[in-house]
Amino acid sequence: MTIAARHWKSLLVLNALVVSATIAAYSTSKPVWTTTAQLILPKTTSNLDASLGTLGTFKNGNLDFSPELNPLKVQTSILMSDALLEKVLDSDPEKNKFKNLEQYKALFQVSPQEQSTVLSLTVSGSQPDLATLRTQNLIKAYQARLDELREGNSKERQKFNVKELEQAKAKLSNAQTKIARFKQATGIVNNDAQTQGIVTTINALVGSRAQALSLAQASASRSKVLSERINMAPASAVRSLSLSENQEFKAVRKELSEVEAKLVQKQAIFTINHPEVQTLLAQRSTLRRQIGAYITQVAGNIPVDPTIATDSQGRAVLIQQQLLSESEAEAQFQQARQLEKQITELQRYLNSLPAKQAQLLELQRQLDVAEGIYKGLVAQVQQKSVDAFDAYPNVQVLDPPRVNSKPISPKLFLMAINALLASVIGSIALVLFLESRNPLLSAKDLQEQKFAIVERIPRIKHSGVISELAIETEVEFQRLASAISLQPLENRRLLVTSAIMGEGKTTVAIGLANALVDLGFKVLLVDADFRQAALSRRLGYTQTSTEDLSISIQPNLDLLPTLPRQGKIVEIIRRGNFEKTLATCEANNKYDYIIVDSAPVSFTSETPLIANIIRNVLFVVRPDTSYRDSVNESFAQLTQHNAQILGLVVNGVATNSRPYSYTHGASTTKS
Repeated sequence: MTIAARHWKSLLVLNALVVSATIAAYSTSKPVWTTTAQLILPKTTSNLDASLGTLGTFKNGNLDFSPELNPLKVQTSILMSDALLEKVLDSDPEKNKFKNLEQYKALFQVSPQEQSTVLSLTVSGSQPDLATLRTQNLIKAYQARLDELREGNSKERQKFNVKELEQAKAKLSNAQTKIARFKQATGIVNNDAQTQGIVTTINALVGSRAQALSLAQASASRSKVLSERINMAPASAVRSLSLSENQEFKAVRKELSEVEAKLVQKQAIFTINHPEVQTLLAQRSTLRRQIGAYITQVAGNIPVDPTIATDSQGRAVLIQQQLLSESEAEAQFQQARQLEKQITELQRYLNSLPAKQAQLLELQRQLDVAEGIYKGLVAQVQQKSVDAFDAYPNVQVLDPPRVNSKPISPKLFLMAINALLASVIGSIALVLFLESRNPLLSAKDLQEQKFAIVERIPRIKHSGVISELAIETEVEFQRLASAISLQPLENRRLLVTSAIMGEGKTTVAIGLANALVDLGFKVLLVDADFRQAALSRRLGYTQTSTEDLSISIQPNLDLLPTLPRQGKIVEIIRRGNFEKTLATCEANNKYDYIIVDSAPVSFTSETPLIANIIRNVLFVVRPDTSYRDSVNESFAQLTQHNAQILGLVVNGVATNSRPYSYTHGASTTKS
């Protein structure tokens, strides 16, 4: 607080600037309104069941694709996509105020709510109606964008089954034509119970075989699609997945990545012939050979992709699905072959029946199979359309746009808090900066200086008349006077000075003179502060008209006063007038000590000249007032003028001790 008090002007200016800037920012800030809305994603799973006739039924779970890991993040990305916001910006009334899309995008905020399917929208605007309009435009553009993405996704999914669907439809139509023509030509109707039983068994087996073939074809088709997506054959995919799951291979790849990263850093600093670069190149070659060895060991002559990642976002999931589909297709084909064997055995027995009846049943069987395959493919196409809704659902508006009753900015309370923080932090920084330029004097700064006398004077509450001053600090000044009386002073003259004003040199001069009088000496107090005349004004002798005669203040204590002057005071000292005056006073009264109170060294040029006349200097400093640089500069000036700093007085030291008076009848309690 003391340091801050010394820089109160700078702090006042700083805080005035902070307050002015805060007021200006608040008065010039435009209000910002926000509109909030909530969107909800409906349940995306479906229960699609399709009857395949003799082949059974098609369940939704049989061809279930992997769902999105976090659909809310996908919807958030769509909402904040550049393509969507560009459409909203085109219809914005203030679109000319935004330099780029990123600046406009800052007005929109999307927040997915955890453990729910709700998206919260927050849109800002300079007016409540504008914020509401932007929210409505964003929701409309978002729903239109979902329709576009859903339609495109559905087309992409369906194009893989268009050819198979056309072929199945042609086979069904062909089978229906054959059986119609056969019945019309022969007029055969199967009514034989025994034959019907055999045929039923054959049909059941044929149906199972057809169902197995249908599922096998579906699995094979899915394996083919996945193979096209990952652009790898099944054998290569198996070897690549095996290689990616090899822990040693992964460790070598990781080490190779680290070496290559270090190599890039070193090549940016050193040349290629540098030892560290050559070492890293050798390590990279070794690691690459190890990777090649792993690839050769695992893959053999089959091409593999060593970059397959095993996380859920990589192609490893697609490879696993491809292998699963291939395994299911092989198993289903094997089951179809076993059923074929059973059908062949039953057909041998059926051949003993009338040929036309068997031919009719065969045609009916072919019709049933063709119809079942066709219905299965239709169900798959419908399922892919449902999958498109899984990725891009028909998002509903849970809460319509609602504008806040008050603008969110500017906030006076928040700006006041910021201004307070700026004031506190700025004030501390300013005080530290100013203090670092010229800090206060500390005990450490005086350790290198050696003084014959060092005395501490407590803080004085009474600085008026000499009697009160003596009672207040009687013990300390008498110790100082005793120490000075033991020093061999030249001409018994002593100069009392300080670095700057306010350090208490005049008080010390008065107290020291009074203590020397108590010790039995005759003392002359000289006011050598020709500009301020602080000593003369302090003792009430500012109206004297003479400069050559001293004035008696009390027994054995005289004062040589002066008047505040203007002009070239240095010439007075250089011409010897000041020294002649001192010699005249000494000759007339024969003083034991002459105590000279001068102006501060840093403020005038005459004090060093006086120190050249009165070489013994008593220097006064005050804690929390004296500056380190000013004190050091004063010491340097006095030394340059051949002065001897006899003692140091630390003035204004805080103390809790009670003074002990040596004067009879003096009060020992501070008022």
